[in-house]
Amino acid sequence: MCDTQKEKKDRPQDESEIGQRLQMMEDTGSVTTDNGRHRIHCMTIVGQIEGHYTLPAETKATKYEHMIPQLVAVDESTEIEGLLLMLNTVGGDIEAGLALAELVAGMNKPTVSLVLGGGHSIGVPLAVAADCSFIVPSATMTIHPVRINGLVLGVPQAFTHFQRMQERIVDFVCTHSRMPADRFRELCMNTGELATDVGSVLDGSEAVAEGLIDRLGSLHEALEALYAMIEKDKSRP
Repeated sequence: MCDTQKEKKDRPQDESEIGQRLQMMEDTGSVTTDNGRHRIHCMTIVGQIEGHYTLPAETKATKYEHMIPQLVAVDESTEIEGLLLMLNTVGGDIEAGLALAELVAGMNKPTVSLVLGGGHSIGVPLAVAADCSFIVPSATMTIHPVRINGLVLGVPQAFTHFQRMQERIVDFVCTHSRMPADRFRELCMNTGELATDVGSVLDGSEAVAEGLIDRLGSLHEALEALYAMIEKDKSRP
């Protein structure tokens, strides 16, 4: 087969692959890249994490039912070598966010997270779930107690439920970061920073200094760390 015929034969396949990648980016905010040193999957968590209830159409949301199969597919793929998780989220459904964080923490593939803009509320467990976490200097992370929307019965059982849910988050965050549990609770209950709520806002440098996030850096540093972990895994006998 001459070169011209071969190019014509290959071109529809290339265009189809490009179309599939663009469609994936549009539908899920994720893409698999193979132009760097290693083949990695980049997944974004933006806006509000949607859980058991559908958010209004005008709300920017990340659907956890879309992310769960993606995470399974990445971990099972024989081609994808690592996961880059990009976060700019205001938080959202607690159980959905914590479920996603547990999945990321349980992956066999190397994982790196990068907080851009914000990693607030339940976005905190998602950020620390990766093997190595990064935050840009201009990003912020809001730490506050569990909040529930809707009707709440003022009975001891309800407050016990809130407390147990809060402890699940504290245990996860402190297990996957260098922040002591007492310090995390102290930041949650801070009354001198948020005008209409209790809690604390940490910028990039503060998040690293507190031991919540591993390193200060942006895309280049996050990719280099992910590549280094992939290469370390490959060098093992």
